[in-house]
Amino acid sequence: MDLIADILLVAGSFGAAVYCYVLAARLKRFTTLESGMGGAIAVLSAQVDEMTVALEKARGAANGSAESLAALTARGEEVARRLELLVASLHDLPEPKPAAQPPVAPPADDDKRLRFVRRRLARDTMEAAE
Repeated sequence: MDLIADILLVAGSFGAAVYCYVLAARLKRFTTLESGMGGAIAVLSAQVDEMTVALEKARGAANGSAESLAALTARGEEVARRLELLVASLHDLPEPKPAAQPPVAPPADDDKRLRFVRRRLARDTMEAAE
């Protein structure tokens, strides 16, 4: 009986050794940085770091744009208030008096003919036809 127990114990130990060997080989392939899952994890980690930096830059730019937009909005509101005040003050002005029209000259001799002058455009302003 002791012999059978020892044989089973040796077989169990041998099976555990084979299992550990196979598991070590799989783990070695899993963690290789060039081609295995370790390489993929390393690449993804680098991409996460780059995206974090890009996100921080974008956040800084957005905050700067928001501050600039708030300042421009405040400035626009101030200008709008001043324009409203100016328009309100224009209503208090008196109506302008119509200006005297210059006297109309009597028509000249009707037997004189009007002369029309035609001028040619400069060549550089004309479009070229193709």
